Amino acid sequence: MSTWNPENDVDLLSGSEDEEELAMKRDYHGREAILFVVDANLQAGGVERLMEALNIIRTAFISGILVNDKDLIGLIFANTKHSPPPLESNALDSIVMPENCAVFLPLRQLTKPIVEHFLEFMGEVETQFADKYGLAEPDGCGRFDLMIRLCIELLEKCGKKLNNAKIAYLTDVSTPHPSSSNHFQAALQKASDLEGKEFEFHVIPMVDDFDYEPFYKEFITLSRAIELDAFQVPDAQMLREILADRKLKQDFLRRCLGHFSFYLGPDLSMSVQYYNYFQRRAYPRKVQILRRDNSVVRSKRVITVQKKDEESEEILHEYQIKTTGGWYSCNVGGKNLRISMDQLNHVRNLHKPRMMLLGFKHRSSLPDVTYSKPSNFMYPDDQSIIGSKRLFRALWERCLAREKIAICLFMCKRKSIPRYVALVPVEAPDKEEEKGYRSLLCGDGFKIVYLPESKHIRHIDMFDWNETANTASDEGVEFFQKIIKKLRVDYQPNLINDPTLDALQSNLLALSLDFSTDSKGIDNLLDSTQQDKRIEKFLPIYEEIFDAEVEPAKKRAAKSVTAGASAPKMPKIDEEQLKSLEFVNDLIKDKRLISCTATQLQLILEHHFGCKMAKSTNKAKMVAQIEELSV
Repeated sequence: MSTWNPENDVDLLSGSEDEEELAMKRDYHGREAILFVVDANLQAGGVERLMEALNIIRTAFISGILVNDKDLIGLIFANTKHSPPPLESNALDSIVMPENCAVFLPLRQLTKPIVEHFLEFMGEVETQFADKYGLAEPDGCGRFDLMIRLCIELLEKCGKKLNNAKIAYLTDVSTPHPSSSNHFQAALQKASDLEGKEFEFHVIPMVDDFDYEPFYKEFITLSRAIELDAFQVPDAQMLREILADRKLKQDFLRRCLGHFSFYLGPDLSMSVQYYNYFQRRAYPRKVQILRRDNSVVRSKRVITVQKKDEESEEILHEYQIKTTGGWYSCNVGGKNLRISMDQLNHVRNLHKPRMMLLGFKHRSSLPDVTYSKPSNFMYPDDQSIIGSKRLFRALWERCLAREKIAICLFMCKRKSIPRYVALVPVEAPDKEEEKGYRSLLCGDGFKIVYLPESKHIRHIDMFDWNETANTASDEGVEFFQKIIKKLRVDYQPNLINDPTLDALQSNLLALSLDFSTDSKGIDNLLDSTQQDKRIEKFLPIYEEIFDAEVEPAKKRAAKSVTAGASAPKMPKIDEEQLKSLEFVNDLIKDKRLISCTATQLQLILEHHFGCKMAKSTNKAKMVAQIEELSV
């Protein structure tokens, strides 16, 4: 987020840019497009490296169709000998095809047939790629500038409005042409075309020790309009992981949730924007399908107004209205009060999304973790108020130097309830020291922490929770705090996923594309043996602070019937069952008459055999009498 540095800020004195012109530069509408370009030279050292590149694209296709099927994805093979047509042969009618390039897939929305076609192609790569596409002769170098022109033409003629377009070039060759050739200079000139079209160019090295110096360092800096010294060599392994996982959104402009005004005082405000650190995983929408042809049922909500006769309840008049034409009615003082939807929306929209500063507090007054709501990230923008970046940086530097946090009232969107938030200044990690996902997702700015309210506080029964057995000394609490710090791991979005969503996506892929996926969930984290090594030096201290653990006494195992255990209890027998002769015969056959009471035995004798014995007769004699009469 170095874009709001005052050195790169708008010159307030020159007045070279109008506020409206500056606001028109940012357009948040449109689709995201990524065009994969695979260098055919990957097959020179064996088909394994080419298959690795295609597996990255395969993972991007599968994760892309699960996350956002509205994005446009295409695939081109560069430096090829042959140029076979794509599956849609008429898709290149308005495209000028250069030599040594082959379009496998024009920019299209991902669908099941497209993914199936690519999977079928991957099964034939090892045997047919060399014959079908081949390698450019004589040195495997095609025209790099013509390849870039083809990419620009495909992006411009895709038929959709694009907001974020990227070209991902997968290669293991450090330069497309010798530095002394004319093609080398022509390739560098194409970088200015990319900068003018606002198309991003990314090199994805298929080797870890890739050299950017011969060509790509200068080409990338020219395409991004940055200084040559500002270029930093990225981690090749991380670039391949991010390219494959379409669930990760690295461009902060695409993650922006909205922009609003931050009011510092009565006559002082600035324009800012905010976004989520990580996108939420969206579950697929549930649909209903017809049994006869599996077609999706489309539902439509219709609002109907009816006027009925008070006496006969007959419908006198009926008509349909739109959602905006409805109303709410209530009885006030014996009269019917009707409030239209326009009036209700007018009350809800009294204020635009904004933030108001209330005061400052020390950083230590805010706990490290709050469980109210996930935090957001806020950064400045001169979209509506020029000079916001300078004011934002002054506030950020002062809060950072004095270890202060700003307490504000924040309404994130229309028709929402204002929330109390704390603005915590955060710094971007040093990219040279740390190479992780956090360096790509975080920057200099304020972290918006939503403060908990009274409704967020849970009621805990302290008599049940705070028992004597659960207490520990201060020394024991500090000891386990050290243990927890040793067991912490850095958060990586590709390792910790939603298990429910992963299971659902695996089932969808198994049904649609007929292949299984291995989702280990949190099993990809540190091995338990490594975690044991981290804390093994603390075990002697643990034994000194805490008493030796006493294993609870195990429950005695129940005896089996053969070991002399009592017979299981029989279900109770009611009077209706005893009146059935068949049921009585079963009792006699199973020798279960002894389990009946004396009253039940008297009932059996009277009802089935017409015999009545004295009440003082014991059960053994009555059982013997029943068995004798039943023969």
